[in-house]
Parts: sequence; C-alpha cells; structure tokens
Amino acid sequence: MEQQRTLAVLGLGFIGLPLSLSYAMHGAKVIGIDVLPGLIEDINNGITHHMESYQGRTIRDILKEQIAAGRFRATSDYAEAAREVDTYVITVGIPIKDGEPDFRALDNCCESLGSVLKRGDTVIVRSTVVPGTTEGRIKPKLEEKSGLKAGEDFYLAYSSERIAEGRAFEEFISMPLALGGVNEASIEKARDVLSFVTKAEITISDILTVETAKVIENIQRDVNIAMVQQFARFAEKAGIDTFELIRVANTHKRVNLLMPGPGVGGYCLPNALYYLRPKARELGVAIDLLEMARRINDEVPGMLVDMLESALHVQGKELTGSTIAMLGLAMKDYSNDDRISPAHDIVKILLERGAKVRAWDPAVKSEYDYKVDTLEEAVTGADALLYVTAQEEFQSIDWSKTIELMADGAVLIDAKNRIPRDLPAGTKLYRI
Repeated sequence: MEQQRTLAVLGLGFIGLPLSLSYAMHGAKVIGIDVLPGLIEDINNGITHHMESYQGRTIRDILKEQIAAGRFRATSDYAEAAREVDTYVITVGIPIKDGEPDFRALDNCCESLGSVLKRGDTVIVRSTVVPGTTEGRIKPKLEEKSGLKAGEDFYLAYSSERIAEGRAFEEFISMPLALGGVNEASIEKARDVLSFVTKAEITISDILTVETAKVIENIQRDVNIAMVQQFARFAEKAGIDTFELIRVANTHKRVNLLMPGPGVGGYCLPNALYYLRPKARELGVAIDLLEMARRINDEVPGMLVDMLESALHVQGKELTGSTIAMLGLAMKDYSNDDRISPAHDIVKILLERGAKVRAWDPAVKSEYDYKVDTLEEAVTGADALLYVTAQEEFQSIDWSKTIELMADGAVLIDAKNRIPRDLPAGTKLYRI
C-alpha cells in the first residue's frame, strides 16, 4: 500500500491555508504551522474568515471536513511537525516597511525550520521574495541552523505562487508554475510535491530567474494599471467614458488593458516594486519607469478625493464638515482582505481634510472607527458616496432608496463602474 504523503505548510494566511487544504483534499496529511496562537485555535476549531470556495463548498466547509478526516491540523510547534513530515512548504511573506522589505518573519521561520530539519527533507519556498533570497538568505540560514548542506543533505527549491485570492483552490490546480532548485535532485523532489496538486505545466529554470519572474509578473500589472489611470484622466477631460474606451481598445487581440479603480491594493502588486528594487540597487540598474508607475498608482486615492471635493463644490458644499459614505474597504472586489487597501488611504485623506467618513464593507472583519454595520447607517444624511470595492451584498442595493436617504444635493462617485446609470433625475454621478 502506498504511504500517505505528508507535508507541513509554514504560514497559514491567504496563501498557506488554502494551499494546505488543497493538499489535504487530494489525500495528503498536512500540518499547518503559524506563530499566532489565536489563529491556530480558530483554524483547529474550523473557523476562518477567508472567502475562498471550491465546487460549491466554502473554505470553512472544506476546513471542517479535512480536520474531521484527520488530514489537516494546525500548530505552532515545528518539532511536532518534524516528527511526522519530510516536506516543508514556506508561504511566510515579506512585508514592506517604509519602502523596504522586512525579512524578520521569514528569518524567524527559517531559523525555526532549520532547528528541526532532518537529512532527506525537502523545502520548497513559495513566497514572493526579493530576487536572490532563496539562495542568498534562506539557504545559509537553514544550513547554519541544521548543520546540513542544501543539495546534499536536504533538498531546496523555489516555486512562486501565482493564485488570485478568491480563486485559490481552482488555481492551485490549474495555474502553470515555474520551478527552480539548488540542484537537479531538488527540482525533481519539488516537482513531485507540486504535481500532487498542480495539474498544469511546470516550467523549469534557475531559482534567481523564477524569483525575478514572479516579481515582474506583478509589476507589469502595476504598470498596466498606472498607464490606464492616465488614459482615464485623458478620457475624463475629453468627455469619453473610460470603461467604454478600454472595452473598445481591448477588442484588439494584442491589447489587454486592465481597468482603472481607486488605486492598487493587496499584498502583491503594491509590494512588487519594493521586492525588485533592492536587487536593482545592488546591480546598479535604473527602474525609473517602474517607480513612476508605482507613484502614479499611489496618487490615485488623493486624486479621487480631489474629484470628490470638486463635485461637492459644484453642489455648493465643502469637503470639510461633509459626511462621506464609502462602499468597500477590501483591497479588491469580493474579498475580505483589506491589507494595503486604497480604501484606507482614501479614508485617511478624507479625515485629514476634515470630512466625516462612514464605511460599509460586510466582508471585511477588521474593526475601524469609521466602519459601520449597515448600508443605511453609512448613507443616511451623507453628502457624498464613494463606491470603492464591490461585494456580493452591493449587487442588491436599491439605488433610488439609497439616494433618498442621503442629503439633498448629494453626489456619487463610482470607482468601479458598478452604479447603474438609470438613477433618479438630478442625481450627480461621476465615474473615474
């Protein structure tokens, strides 16, 4: 009888938890490791606020099923995992602090893993990293702590994750991967582990190339969005509907313009430049265009507030003292992840300029002073409404009733092209 595959996934966030459950659903025994006791307790009790789903089941359903089947559990104890597994998948991220990568969480993970690493174990890094991190930082830490040598005593490889939040389970199966290892044996070990879930093509290259490819995959989207933001400003002045303009341009088979919005949020795209920049500085390579694109996208929340202020002036109102309703706090549509969300930047600017903010996002579980529990609480008496992020609950909004609840002369600014055009006569609707 074939022995059950066992592995540990290090980091149980937006990537690590669905990845763990993907392996468990395919029959592996998985131990998830994280450093947050509250998160471990919640997960082992079948509680998660992630919004993933697969084949009609929510991630919470899947989590409970896999715990009950004995194929998944969470712990903070590396030694406990080491007694049962011989494969480790690192999904611990590298936050950006003041424009620079903060390696502390990843370093701590590597030191903890190195202390329990055994001869013959396999380590696969799946985090987005600064190019050169696997061989220049992770490898020496694992070797120093374990006393083992990568490529001889244990296997070490890098394969970036490419999934989009909300489609994780499907894309862990269907998304092509790139893979690099410290030697051929590491590549073959990692390929075997990855193909247990991934059924798509796995492209082999060297580790530095795969690390860099992941970063530039994200940066090219950041640049695309920055370009589209400038097209949108042109369209506004020219009296052209921006979304119609992009729709028409995208009928060209070699054009793929992304959609503008309230800014670029999330953990991946805004951070990508800051993963590439340290290596570019080390190599003496200018990346001016990429830095300019990031600045353009960073400036969008302020531009949106400027647009709102101008719209209020037309109605004879000042931004200072006005009440602004906001729909959405998540970093992207249909997500509960509000990390590095442009919505929070918009709120910060509004508050700095003296406005009052009431934001409604039923998917986001984090609490903020400006977050309210219902649409009615957000819009009643509001002088303006900003539609920033789409959620399922927003699809059933009665816009006529919503506008009735708002103050006289209220304006609506739609950053997502979601508010219908057939609004009550006299409604001031602006699209970015």
